[in-house]
Amino acid sequence: MLIPTIIMGVIAIVLTFIAYNKGGGEHILGLGSAGSMLLQIVPLLIFAFIVAGMIQVLIPTGIISTWIGAESGFRGLLIGSALGGLTPGGPYVSLPIAAGLLRTGASIGTMVAFLTGWSLWAIARLPLEMGLMGWKFTLIRLACVFFFPPIAGLIANKFFSGVNVV
Repeated sequence: MLIPTIIMGVIAIVLTFIAYNKGGGEHILGLGSAGSMLLQIVPLLIFAFIVAGMIQVLIPTGIISTWIGAESGFRGLLIGSALGGLTPGGPYVSLPIAAGLLRTGASIGTMVAFLTGWSLWAIARLPLEMGLMGWKFTLIRLACVFFFPPIAGLIANKFFSGVNVV
């Protein structure tokens, strides 16, 4: 986590320096915009970390192993895909939950299916997508990506099930 933080910090400093040197006050506008986003995202981030932490301590590892662990097989991939598709919010919500589940005993394939389902199915996003893109487009998109989350999970289980990722 240190290397990505350093890289992002350097990029932020360089962009702020460039904006400052433009001389039009862009650096103040950019920092103000960043502050607004921070105020919107921090509560969501805090709650997502609480959910991830509570998952680790409240759900017994036996239940995790049975339902979404390595022993769960294809059923676990379907559960992970469905849970991912139903998970609202952005990566600030889904990634801490996936990390918490991995630490509690979920299989790598199930968490790949979870994140793929979250990204591709995105049930919470469907009303907006239908409103902007139309119901035909939305149905076509869903039909095209419907099988990907469990397939991605199968691939992850097949090739990476022995890899310790947490």
